[in-house]
Order: sequence, then C-alpha cells, then structure tokens
Amino acid sequence: MRARIGDRLVIDSDPDRTGLVIGVPHRDGSPPYVIKWLADGHIAMVSPDQYTVIVPAGHPVGTARLPAATS
Repeated sequence: MRARIGDRLVIDSDPDRTGLVIGVPHRDGSPPYVIKWLADGHIAMVSPDQYTVIVPAGHPVGTARLPAATS
C-alpha cells in the first residue's frame, strides 16, 4: 500500500472512518501515515490493515466528503 499527501484513507468502506492523508513520513509512500479524520478533525498516525483502502487525491470517491476548508 502506498499513499501520497491529499489521498483519502477509508477503513471498512465506512464514510465515518475516512481520513485525509496529511503526512507520509517515508519517501516511498509506505505506511504509517499521518491522517486527519474527517468526522472530527482528530489527527493520528495510522498503519492501515487489509480492510483499508487508499483513494487517490482527485478521484471522485476521494473528494465526496471534502470539508469546506482544509488547513
């Protein structure tokens, strides 16, 4: 699994468990990732498992829940 800043991370296909990738510490895009959860704005370091999907930035599924303003 590889991610880039701006991608979405979705756990268990649950829209309430969707986060914005705001940090990728490894140059190759491998986990863990720094995620800002869209539901509450909490920021956490996440190591995704087999139930996690990375949705590329700009993909329609990845932009459906964009907050009004991101910092």
